[in-house]
Amino acid sequence: MISLGADPAPVPDAPLPHTVLARAGEGPWPHYRIVGLVHLGDGHLLAGFDGRDTGQDVPDPTGLVQRRSVDGGRTWGPVEELRAADREGRHWYCDPSYLHDPDSGRVVMFHTHAKDRGVWDAVAGTDDEDRRVMGSAVGVSEDQGRSWTFRSVTAVAAPPELMRTAFPTSGAGLRLHRGPHAGRLLQPFCGWFREGGSAGDGPADGEVVRSFVLFSDDHGETWRRGEPVGEDMDETTIVELSDGRVLLNSRDHARGGHRRIAVSADGGASWEDRGIDPQFVDPGNNAQLARRFPEAAEGDPRARELLFSNAHDRFARIRGTLSASHDDGESWQEALVFEPGPLDYSVVQALDDGAVGVIWEVESREIRFARIEAGDLPPA
Repeated sequence: MISLGADPAPVPDAPLPHTVLARAGEGPWPHYRIVGLVHLGDGHLLAGFDGRDTGQDVPDPTGLVQRRSVDGGRTWGPVEELRAADREGRHWYCDPSYLHDPDSGRVVMFHTHAKDRGVWDAVAGTDDEDRRVMGSAVGVSEDQGRSWTFRSVTAVAAPPELMRTAFPTSGAGLRLHRGPHAGRLLQPFCGWFREGGSAGDGPADGEVVRSFVLFSDDHGETWRRGEPVGEDMDETTIVELSDGRVLLNSRDHARGGHRRIAVSADGGASWEDRGIDPQFVDPGNNAQLARRFPEAAEGDPRARELLFSNAHDRFARIRGTLSASHDDGESWQEALVFEPGPLDYSVVQALDDGAVGVIWEVESREIRFARIEAGDLPPA
C-alpha cells in the first residue's frame, strides 16, 4: 500500500507565490480550465489549457490556448492559440496533454474533439464527421509548439466494438527512458467499455470505465492501443519507475475518496491491476505523477524519486498538495501544500536545476503556475 506518512504538510494561509496565466473575464475566453504542462529543456515550458464560454464541459464552446516561458517559468509570454474552436462549424477542442520527444525534437499534444455531445451522451463510432461522436486528436509540432498539424486518433483510441467513447487524460504524457521500450511515447486515456456495442449506440447499462494508453515507437508517427485495466479507472496519470516499469495512478470514477493504481512491465501494453489504495486520499479529481529527475540513470538514488500533485481531501477539491516518494512510489510523504483553497486539475513537472513547476486551476476562475526551487522542497 502507498502511505502518505503520519505527518501531513502544514496548510498555509495563502497559495505559494505564483503567476496567474489566465483569469476569467480577461483574454480571448470568458473562462479557463483543464491544464497541461511540458518542459522542453533549457527552461523552455509550454502551459496549455481550455478556453471556455461557460466554464462547463463540451459540448459547450471550447478551444485550446497556451502560454510559453523560456526562463524556467519565471516569466511568461502572451496567450497563444493552440487549437482554435470552429464556431461556425461547431467543432470544440479541450483536455490538452503534452509529450516531448527529444530524439525527434517534436512536441505532441493530445486532446478531445467534440461537436454536439460530450462524454456522457456520445455514441460509439470512429467517424469524426458524425456530430454525435466525441473523438480524440493529436497535434504534432516541429518548432517547439509554435505551429501544429492535427490528425484524428479516434479509430485507434475508441473502436466501437470495445467501447462507447474515450478521451485522453489532460496534463502530460510520458517518454520512456530505459529498458527494451526506451524512447516509447505513452499517452493515458480513459474509456467507457461495454460488450456487444456497435457504431451509433449511445450510453448503456453495464458500462465500465477503464484506463489504457496509446503508445508510439516511431516518434508519434503511428499509435497503438494498450490493453485496458481496472474498473472505475477514470482520468489517469503515469510515470516511469527506476527499473523501466510504468506506474499508473487513476482517479476513482466511483469517488470513493482514494486512488486506484496499476503497474506495467511491458511499456504500457498490459497492466497488473493493484486496485484501490485506501491510503492515497483524493476526492475524484485529475492529478499528475512525474519523475523528480527524469534523466537520472538506473542505480542513481535520484531515479527512484517521484512527485505527485493532487487535491488532498476525500470529499472536496481543495488543499492542493505536492507529495514526494524516494522509493519508486512504495511510500509517499507530503512535501508541501501549494494551494490551501479550491483546486481542480493540477500538473507537476521537473524543471532544470532540481526545481519543479506546478500548474493548477481554481474553479474556472484562474490558471496558476508556481516554480518551486530545489531548496524549498523537503530533503529525502
